[in-house]
Amino acid sequence: MYRLYLIAGGILLFAILIVFKLVNIQISEGEKYKELSDKRVFKNFTIPANRGNLYDTDRNLLATSVPEYDIRFDALTVSQENFDLYLKPLAKELSGMLGRPQSYYINVLRRARANKNRYFLVARGLGYSQYVKIKSFPMFRLGAYKGGFISEQRTVRERPLGKIGERTVGHGQAGLEGAYDEYLKGKDGHRLKQKIAQGQWKPISDENEREPEDGLDVVSTIDINIQDIAHHALLSQLERFQADHGTVVVMETQTGEIKAMANLGRTDEGKYYEKRNYAIWESHEPGSTFKLMSMVAALEDKVIDTADVVDTEDGTIKYYDRVVRDSHRGGYGKISVARAFEVSSNTAFSKFIYESYKNDPEAFVNRLDYMGLNKKIGLEIKGEGTPKIPHPDDSNWYGTTLPWMSFGYGVSITPLQTLAFYNAIANDGIMIKPRLIKEVRSRDRIVYDYSQPVVQNSVCSKETASKVREMMKKTVKRGTAANIYTESFSMAGKTGTCLTGYGAGKSGSEYIASFAGYFPADHPKYSCIVVISKPDRSIGYYGNIVAGPVFKTIAQKIYIDTPNVDEIEELESTNKKVNKDFEKYFAVAQKYKTIVPDVKGLPAMDAVAILENLGLKVKLNGLGNIKKQSIEKGQKVKPNQQILISSI
Repeated sequence: MYRLYLIAGGILLFAILIVFKLVNIQISEGEKYKELSDKRVFKNFTIPANRGNLYDTDRNLLATSVPEYDIRFDALTVSQENFDLYLKPLAKELSGMLGRPQSYYINVLRRARANKNRYFLVARGLGYSQYVKIKSFPMFRLGAYKGGFISEQRTVRERPLGKIGERTVGHGQAGLEGAYDEYLKGKDGHRLKQKIAQGQWKPISDENEREPEDGLDVVSTIDINIQDIAHHALLSQLERFQADHGTVVVMETQTGEIKAMANLGRTDEGKYYEKRNYAIWESHEPGSTFKLMSMVAALEDKVIDTADVVDTEDGTIKYYDRVVRDSHRGGYGKISVARAFEVSSNTAFSKFIYESYKNDPEAFVNRLDYMGLNKKIGLEIKGEGTPKIPHPDDSNWYGTTLPWMSFGYGVSITPLQTLAFYNAIANDGIMIKPRLIKEVRSRDRIVYDYSQPVVQNSVCSKETASKVREMMKKTVKRGTAANIYTESFSMAGKTGTCLTGYGAGKSGSEYIASFAGYFPADHPKYSCIVVISKPDRSIGYYGNIVAGPVFKTIAQKIYIDTPNVDEIEELESTNKKVNKDFEKYFAVAQKYKTIVPDVKGLPAMDAVAILENLGLKVKLNGLGNIKKQSIEKGQKVKPNQQILISSI
């Protein structure tokens, strides 16, 4: 009996403890567990805000957020009366939109109701117009509670240009998308949902707890027509020379607006795609394009003059245990400093720079620093490479460092940093910060305006800029870049060929070919740099052969926007309508070269001329002003593509 009493007492004590705990939970910890229960049943879901649109300079889309909708059906919440009344009309409408037979939707919706499915998937990935339409269908128009209608929205980022300029447009934290994320991202919203099954959540109401705020629109400086030209000019040359990678940047001289930035890298299969942003990221030895910087430094310090004569000897000069060689075997004899620039003589540059600064090499380095060559540009796009200019105090400064620096070895600089300097020379010595943004908009309202050029510093006097501009002009006319010279339009620039890898390649040493300059030569509107890394040596590797033609192609294709002709006063015409039609025709013809334009409103014959000049096969219906076109504005022209235009 003693044991029985002991067991009974234990059970009683245990029961008392249970009662105590229950009372304690109800009184002291009730709110805590109620909250935990609610968290398991109810949850606030984030509704991502639509990112703002990213435009080119003419408001053509570079990237946009497109909403997509998944439509689901809560078969349990609909009354039997409404279900029977609207089932067939709903199935008929769904069949018309989604393509399956009406009987299919009748059967699956009935099965969903029989199974008490509160989250049946009706359609996935609908566009906004389809969402609006399906929301008005029978039964669904009754809403979430009476009609069982459930919609879930998500956004998809689309890039109309596809792979062209992909690294420049970017995604995530890269490119323009990453640089201006603070404007584009907007503010997320919230929506309360109730858990109705394992892993399934149903919105509590049609309204959000907090509506998402869409991001602002960013208008970039990129011109999709110039971007397209730069991309294909670079791609063609990379394929021809089987190069590892390359980059092209086109910039507007007076504003610093980057109009195109193409970056292509080679895959193992020999194809090319936008692999990295080499223009901004890759800091490397520039080779002979750096001779412009050396020339400007020497002229500014007045240690030389363009007419001074330098003896290139036999094309080789020895400094300590190393030898500088000219690409032209036997040298150029005694030539002027200006001519040394035109023919890109390594021996001449090493000689006058070494003789001028050997007793005070810091003066040369300080001049390069003063010109801003040892500083980053400070772009908003992440990943800018760090320039490197050696200093006499460095532990690896040798007796050969100074002469080798004169022609671009031992220094390191990115293509865009090089272009910024060339652009400054085209701009009378004024360094304008390269930029990729024009304005930030909220629909049609400008929120932030970035159109004002940012002046960084003066790299040299106007007099020095004028002297080296003349040298660059003659470099194209009779120097190392004479192969790209044409009387049709003027260009100025400098070639560069730099050894890289130093024997590390499969077939020996590898090279970087480059060309930097601007056009038109006398009144520069655009500056441009082309850098092509590791071309196949058996095909060619010099800057004038590999990079120069890309520069010429780009200049040639966009040159009609900046013709180098004298303007004359236009004769007054008595036919104002003819004048107006011609002005509209000329504006469209000048602007669009690889992208389908909007020809609506143009006379039929003008529209035909414009479209056929783009390579399109035109089918015309009617003879008046064009009212319809089968291919919308902004799409890329494809070979042998047909377009239907109509004035009816």
